Amino acid sequence: MSGISYTTLVTQIRSYTEVDSNVLTTDVLENLILNAQQRIFLDVPMDSDRFVQEGTMSAGNNSINAPAGALFVRGIEVFNSTSATTGNGSWLEKKDQTYLSEYTDRLTGPEGDRTAQDVTGFPKYYAMFGGATGLGATDSGSIYLAPTPDANYNFRIYYNKMPDTLESTNQTNYVSLYFPQGLLYACLVEAYGFLKGPTDMLTLYEQKYKTELQ
Repeated sequence: MSGISYTTLVTQIRSYTEVDSNVLTTDVLENLILNAQQRIFLDVPMDSDRFVQEGTMSAGNNSINAPAGALFVRGIEVFNSTSATTGNGSWLEKKDQTYLSEYTDRLTGPEGDRTAQDVTGFPKYYAMFGGATGLGATDSGSIYLAPTPDANYNFRIYYNKMPDTLESTNQTNYVSLYFPQGLLYACLVEAYGFLKGPTDMLTLYEQKYKTELQ
């Protein structure tokens, strides 16, 4: 199957399900297609979705912003420099937020009066802090660092980003061009879920979708 456009995909979903636009309205289909794409982006991390963002840490600040629209972070490289991202950097080890809290608590617990912000040095660990409320550069969530940077170190974040989605105003994207059959099956799974069956058809296209992933 060659690439598929948004308009063709809409037609095929209605044709496969034998349900017209009175039920599968444009708004309903846009939502189903969006859900299918989001599933694919999580199930099949693609090289086309990989990005790198450079930045500078703020001394005394134990968090940095996650990149705008980031689905997940693959790694953070920190350079022992406040002016460049050249040469070999140090890769931070990903931990759960609770680990970083325990790490700083060893120095900030009952034996001392220091706060987490006082445990400074060259960062060793990072944890996804959450708090995302949008897709922008300042509201995509935060990344917790430990120790808290003691200088304005330069860094790179390697991450996967949500690509442009397929919709009426964007007729094709990477998934529709290079994974069209899988996209169709994922959409049909969403469609039969919305239609509350038939269950055997939902199961059929779920299996077909999983086969396409192999």
